[in-house]
Amino acid sequence: MKRPNMIRRTGVSHGISRPLVTPLQPSVVYAADNPDALDSMYEGREEGFTYSREGHPNASVLAAKLDQLEGGQGGIITSSGMSAITALFFGVLKAGDHIIGGNQLYGRSMRMMNEELPRLGIATSLADPTDVNAIRAAIRPETKMILVEVVSNPTLRLADMEGILALAAEMGILVAVDNTFTTPFGYQPFTQGADFVVHSVTKLLAGHSDVMAGYVVARDPEHQKRIEIVAVTMGLTASPFDSWLGERGLFTFELRYEKAQQNAAELAEFIASQPGVKRVLYPGRADHPDHNRAAALLNGQFGNMVSFEVTPTRNAANALANAVPQLAFAPTLGDVGTTLSHPASSSHRALTEQDRAELGMSEGFFRVSVGIENIDLLKEDFKTAIQATVSKG
Repeated sequence: MKRPNMIRRTGVSHGISRPLVTPLQPSVVYAADNPDALDSMYEGREEGFTYSREGHPNASVLAAKLDQLEGGQGGIITSSGMSAITALFFGVLKAGDHIIGGNQLYGRSMRMMNEELPRLGIATSLADPTDVNAIRAAIRPETKMILVEVVSNPTLRLADMEGILALAAEMGILVAVDNTFTTPFGYQPFTQGADFVVHSVTKLLAGHSDVMAGYVVARDPEHQKRIEIVAVTMGLTASPFDSWLGERGLFTFELRYEKAQQNAAELAEFIASQPGVKRVLYPGRADHPDHNRAAALLNGQFGNMVSFEVTPTRNAANALANAVPQLAFAPTLGDVGTTLSHPASSSHRALTEQDRAELGMSEGFFRVSVGIENIDLLKEDFKTAIQATVSKG
């Protein structure tokens, strides 16, 4: 008996119907009809895919949706938020250039600037993004780029975006905005004059702590081309499955964002009322140091992040986390469930104690990514957690 062939040659037929859900396409390689067809794809005359490190359908679908949200064109999906930052840096900067970063960037972004870029001949400086004069003072003749987060992580300070963008335009310096915290609903960097936008899609956009992906888009197509070349060459591409899950997360992004933001505003007020709390940081509160700027910059979209401080000791910090095991103590943000993080032992552990103190991050400082749970349940949890610190301080 001649055995029938089971390998590859039978295609998929959709008939006259089509799937409602975007198909997950895990194929690593794509076949072309002939060498001319392959040339036409590589030369950009025809659309298509060749090898998934160079792009695949699921990443393209997700990137197109994020392009719509950010008002960009040709953005790419990377394997993480930090890989998006990496592709941006290595695609645009070269040895001899200088980059300024906000001094309250995400911890790994700061580590990239403090450790990795200098050893490759790219000079770096950190400056207070809330003070445009501090940014101006850091500029050198070789300054090529400023990287800033609109709302800093984890102290929730507001960058002087209007001042920074005006200064950059005056000096001919590129501006990159990490829009992870604020999301496109809170701030639109391109409409304000920024040159690049990056995201950790892992966080609010995907929203379920089951996706590892990033996104980067440039205003200038030539910059975008260089960024994409670096991402492909260095293998920074996201997997089809992460891209597929990221798209699924976007379906509910607006609903999740609005509910989490509503919860955050109410929870911030509640935490501020609790004995033992030294301070609460939420841009929507009138006592936030940058509240007026936040109101003007974010159009009332103050976000889902709340930070607060209790007795500044490790004993108090441990007591708080141990009192509420039902609250995930985890170094992430943007999940549908509320998560609690401690910058001194996670995102900013690479900084010295003095450096953290200067940024306002003591052992008693916590950041809360507020989720979409019932707000009364969250109030009960945080009341229990904060009460536990009073006796352990």
